[in-house]
This record gives sequence, C-alpha cells and structure tokens, in this order.
Amino acid sequence: MAKLDRTRLPQHLAIIMDGNGRWAQKRGLPRTAGHRYGVEALRKVIEACVELKIKVLTVYTFSTENWKRPKEEVSVLMNLIVEYLRNELSELHAQNIKIRSIGYINELPEEAREELLKAERTTRENSGLNLNVALNYGGRMEIVEAVRAIGKEIEAGKLKSSQVTEDLFAAHLFTAGQPEPDLLIRPSGELRISNFLLWQLAYAEFYYTNIYWPDFNKTELYKAIYDFQKRNRRYGGI
Repeated sequence: MAKLDRTRLPQHLAIIMDGNGRWAQKRGLPRTAGHRYGVEALRKVIEACVELKIKVLTVYTFSTENWKRPKEEVSVLMNLIVEYLRNELSELHAQNIKIRSIGYINELPEEAREELLKAERTTRENSGLNLNVALNYGGRMEIVEAVRAIGKEIEAGKLKSSQVTEDLFAAHLFTAGQPEPDLLIRPSGELRISNFLLWQLAYAEFYYTNIYWPDFNKTELYKAIYDFQKRNRRYGGI
C-alpha cells in the first residue's frame, strides 16, 4: 500500500470477476459456492476503491452469454444479486457510492430487476465511487444498440451522419459521462476480455493474474495498481 502513488491511481477500474466455479471445484464444493465467496471478494475490492478514492469501478457480474450455464447456477447467481443488494444497499449508500446497472436489465428476473432499480434510485445523488454493475451485459450488443439509436436520430432528421463522432458515439453507451477504464483486471488465468467493454477498453492497461476471484483481496488489488503505475501509457505516441 505504501508503494502506491496516490497521484497516479486509475480513475476507472474494470474487473472481470472470473474463477468462482473453478475455485469451488478445486475445494470439492459445488460451483455455486464459489459465487457466494466471490461476493466477499467484491466487498473487499469496493472497500479498497472507496479508501483510494477511485472514481469508477465496473464489475462484470453476468454476461449475455452466461444464460448458457446450468439453470441452477443461473438461479443462484440471480438470487445472490438480490441478497447482496438487500443486505448491502444501506452500507453502500452510507459510503456515498452511486450504483449504476449496465446491461439489459429488462431481461432479468423481476426480483433482481427491481432491486437494481431501487439501488439506482437510492444512490442517484451520491458523489463518491461510481459502481457500475454489468448484468446481462455484452459489449457487441452495446455497440449495436448505440448504432441503432444514432441511426434513429439520423432517420428523424435530428442528426446528420457527418456529425457522428467518437464522443457522440460514446454518449450512447451505458457508460456515458464516465471516463474510460484505465485498468482492466482479470483473475483466474484467462487471457481474454470476453465481450466486456469492447469500445471503452481501447486504451486500457490489462492486468492478468492466476488467482481465482474468491481469493482476490485488497493486497491483490494494490499489486495490480502498482503494476499499472509502472507502465508508460503512450496512447499511440512515442
């Protein structure tokens, strides 16, 4: 912790919370047990981000492809989301955290959708950490939906194609108004981004670790940030 340069912290941290199932299987537990332990890891990371005064944390919770998993596992995941929000919302609100769901929440079970909307309403005016919860999220679909929205504006005569810029496009994404991620962290040893924030990660630094998500803690987060601070971000320059 002492090694971190507080003047060079990432503004926006993105995390693919991967490895819950494998963590559990390695211990002879059902895959669903790993997701519950993964919630504890998330709690520690949120606490660290608040302490470090990081502006935005985006966590990949459930992708549009995760519906392919066994129904029991999907059901447990949805129930965990509801349980987490009900148990933690008061504390998150007290810490001045602003919650935003990114993804197609209308397709989620009603109970999960209602808890997410409640969390957004409750924390809407908060000015601390922006916590983006990516649920039923897919980067490709996000881009397609942005194109459709811009296309409708052009068809309606509200916009000319010559007015379409990168900034305008970004304003049609779920993360509109937020800085792009500086650092992407993926635990579990997988070396891919799995359809996550495809537009937003254009200039992010990537950090991979073999540790499974349930074992990820503040110390591991500090390691990732320290590694990030040693890099020279040139953005295409020299």
